[in-house]
Amino acid sequence: MPALSPRLHATESPPIPAARAWAARYAGGAGPAIDLTQAVPGYPPHPDLLAKLAEAGGSRAAAGYGPIDGDPALREALAAEAAAFYGAPITAADVAITAGCNLAFSMAMAVIAGGGPGGVILPTPWYFNHRMALEMQGIPAIPLPCRAEDGFVPDPARLEPLLAAGARALVLVTPNNPTGAVYSPAVIEACAALCRRHGAWLVLDETYRDFLPAAPTPPHALFRNPGWRDGLVHLYSFSKAYCVPGHRVGAILSGPAFRAELMKALDTWQICAPRPAQAALAWAVPALAAWRAANRDLMAERAATFREAVAQLPGWRLDALGAYFAYLRVPEDGPGALAVAERLAAERGLLGLPGPFFGPGQERHLRLAFANAGAEAIAQVPGRLAG
Repeated sequence: MPALSPRLHATESPPIPAARAWAARYAGGAGPAIDLTQAVPGYPPHPDLLAKLAEAGGSRAAAGYGPIDGDPALREALAAEAAAFYGAPITAADVAITAGCNLAFSMAMAVIAGGGPGGVILPTPWYFNHRMALEMQGIPAIPLPCRAEDGFVPDPARLEPLLAAGARALVLVTPNNPTGAVYSPAVIEACAALCRRHGAWLVLDETYRDFLPAAPTPPHALFRNPGWRDGLVHLYSFSKAYCVPGHRVGAILSGPAFRAELMKALDTWQICAPRPAQAALAWAVPALAAWRAANRDLMAERAATFREAVAQLPGWRLDALGAYFAYLRVPEDGPGALAVAERLAAERGLLGLPGPFFGPGQERHLRLAFANAGAEAIAQVPGRLAG
């Protein structure tokens, strides 16, 4: 048999199928399985959005190729929404539409660090697909350990030596996957300032920004800096906010120098993002603002319900919670998180992801995506975790 890629061979297998393989052994004794592995909106898309998707999917226009960087209507809609959200002058010229946010990240890494010296800093615990994307491209992932006592928020003082050593970029995910931690404007802006000082890119992934608590000010002021286009790459996903993960639509906001190189990756890796979804989302961005706000409030209610549910469990500790995720420390007098997650899935029908899937130093933590479940399912979680 001819040889295969050594980089792909060295890359860890996807974690979610592994967890679901454990659950295949579950006999149902604790009740219906509760799958809290993947960040999936726990409610359906808006019916009018489904109708728009069906209409666009059956149209001749959407069956053809579109612009490499996305249909103008969606780029303009996202730019207007982002400008209002961040209180900054963002235009359609700053926006490129991608076939999902994971692909957006992979292409951004190719533009920033593909084939060059230095690596990319990922705070740990990290989003496993980010780590996998770097490994597949031969880009070193540089861990920036985040501590439970800090709420799993990066410490800029720990960041500077990594930047000084020659890292090409820092990746921040806020609200965070896997912890749910929300980084303050001060932390985000301190990290951005350090990146500027050391000539590194800041890649800011705000996939879950639509689930931040309503606030009078935006989560950061980076877009108000007139020079943001020279050092910031922003990632966004439509999957969670609009409940359309299967349609694979994301976005990159960037400046012209980055964008010129990105266009090569866009043309090669995707040609264009899915066009029926782009057409439907161009309508949905302004039309469904109130619906998105109601879903944000629903997720906040689920977060509060989950916090109350696990507070009654002796030995378990909730170290972080936000947006879609809870990051729990497993009891100190029991096995590690990997063994705990396997037993929970196989014996109690509760599917979560153990901390080791999210990088080094996570052997005592478990991620549960509470956003997937309604109040009735969340109420069953303490019983599944007990003992």
